[in-house]
Amino acid sequence: MTKPEKFKTAPQAPIMPGSKAPPRPVGGSSVSTARARPLGDPHDAVPPPVSSSFLRLRHGLLVLSFILCVIVPTGGTAWYLWTRAADQYVSKVGFSVRREDNSSAIDLLGGLNAFSGSSSSDTDILYEFIQSQRLVSDIDDALDLRRIWSLPENDPIFTLDSDASIEDLVNYWSNMVRLSYGAGSGLLEVEVRAFTAADATQIAQSLFDESSNMINELSAIAREDAIGYAREELDAGLERLRQARETLTRFRNENQLINPESDLQSQAGLLGTLQAQQAETLIEIDLLRDISGQADPRLEQARRRLVVIEKRIDAERQKLGFRGAGADDKAFSEIVGEYERLTVDREFAEQAYVSALAAYDSAQAESRRKTRYLAAYMEPTQAQTARYPERGTLLMLVGMFLFLIWSITSLVLYSVKDRR
Repeated sequence: MTKPEKFKTAPQAPIMPGSKAPPRPVGGSSVSTARARPLGDPHDAVPPPVSSSFLRLRHGLLVLSFILCVIVPTGGTAWYLWTRAADQYVSKVGFSVRREDNSSAIDLLGGLNAFSGSSSSDTDILYEFIQSQRLVSDIDDALDLRRIWSLPENDPIFTLDSDASIEDLVNYWSNMVRLSYGAGSGLLEVEVRAFTAADATQIAQSLFDESSNMINELSAIAREDAIGYAREELDAGLERLRQARETLTRFRNENQLINPESDLQSQAGLLGTLQAQQAETLIEIDLLRDISGQADPRLEQARRRLVVIEKRIDAERQKLGFRGAGADDKAFSEIVGEYERLTVDREFAEQAYVSALAAYDSAQAESRRKTRYLAAYMEPTQAQTARYPERGTLLMLVGMFLFLIWSITSLVLYSVKDRR
């Protein structure tokens, strides 16, 4: 069965080259056109061809900037390093602050032991001293550092201005003198640079001498402090001993006694003799009473003798303080007690004076020794070949930093251009 005539389409004539396409049909002809070219044709998704790339002005500017910003400065740096930069020689010196064992016999008896070794605190002081303006100024006065470090006239970058101030000299010193400090071992190593080997060694030797003088000054100050303290203690002990002796002498003059202890022994012996005579007299009275009776004159005489002996015993007892003394008299026991107190004060003052004198003698003995000294484990060396400037390393660093700066700048400029 055939389609109706109104649904039939006329055959399309082929389009010859150079001829125009037939006009688009109106109305229902759009359906036929859609059927002739269905939707989703793969030819519709093909992008247009990319135009050819050519060198532009910005590419030339980029290459020119690379040459001007990287190649030319790097080449100039290489030319300066190998033609104008002066050779620098190195002298090294290494040392450490040492302490001597100053233990005295008294310290050893007391159980106080000291061992010799390095002092980290002294090394820290010396580390700061080597970088101080005082040391730089002293060495400059002795060696004229401005003249030594300004010798190469055609090298203005690595040399020092001959008219540099002390602040500039200290800054330049930190570049030419490098310190290496081992905090645990207490070893200090110094690297000194100069434009001649002899100057480098001379600066290193002068630095070692000045450091040794500074350590000696610290030792002298410590010794003076120790001797001053010992001298003060000795003076105080001597004054105390003098006062104790004067007080004891004044006591003897007031009481008319040389040694109350010997007088006390004499008084005690006298009292013992009287008591013995009293006992003999009592025995004699008892014998006479039994033999002759009360009318015997010898009995009366013995009784009188007993009374005299008892009075003398009472008098001697009062002197010794057994029964007290009068208002104006002082008991002998009080005199002896006061004398003993004064004697103890004098003995204590004598012992304190002896101890202070021993401490003073020990301080004087230690002052004759170096309690601190600078021990060099490496004497200032004499260089034979130049070690600085490290031309290859400096050239590589300059080229790398220039390339990094140029790359970052180029990327920033291109990113700004793309955002426009």
